[in-house]
Amino acid sequence: MSKFPTSPTETERCIESLLAVFQRYAGREGDNCTLSKKEFLSFMNAELASFTKNQKDPGVLDRMMKKLDLNCDGQLDFQEFLNLIGGIAQACHVALCVQAPPSHHPTKKL
Repeated sequence: MSKFPTSPTETERCIESLLAVFQRYAGREGDNCTLSKKEFLSFMNAELASFTKNQKDPGVLDRMMKKLDLNCDGQLDFQEFLNLIGGIAQACHVALCVQAPPSHHPTKKL
């Protein structure tokens, strides 16, 4: 083993950032392990402002919260929060793949 601690990898830093952002908003209204509807709206308006500002339908965030709240407890736990982040990341990935020229797509050689 090395005498020196290794610095976190890029992926580890991303995970730490997600945890920190969740904790920044969770618990403002009670349980620090979940996001209430108000905390979720605060998160969306601050952290994903470009998404929320482009929405024409004022009810979209309410519907998102309901869809993400898999156990229907009116709160988003960290797993439910990750479903949001994963869905957004997947949508961005698909958009990038559509925009990238075919030569940038990895090909599998058998």
